[in-house]
Amino acid sequence: MMMWWWILIPVVLVLGVFLYNGRNKQNTEKRENPVNILDNRFAKGEISKKEYEEIKRDIDSKK
Repeated sequence: MMMWWWILIPVVLVLGVFLYNGRNKQNTEKRENPVNILDNRFAKGEISKKEYEEIKRDIDSKK
C-alpha cells in the first residue's frame, strides 16, 4: 500500500505541471501585437493597401 503513494505523488506533480503550462500557453497565444492585427485586417479586406502602409509606418515609428 505504501508503494502506491510513491508512484501517485510524482504522477500528480507531473500532471499539475503539464496543466499549468497548457493554461499559460493559451494566455500568451491570445495576445496579438499591433502588426499582426494590422496584417489580419488587410488580409480580410477591411483596409486598403494605402491605409495599411500608413498605419504600418505609424506603428514602426513608435517602436
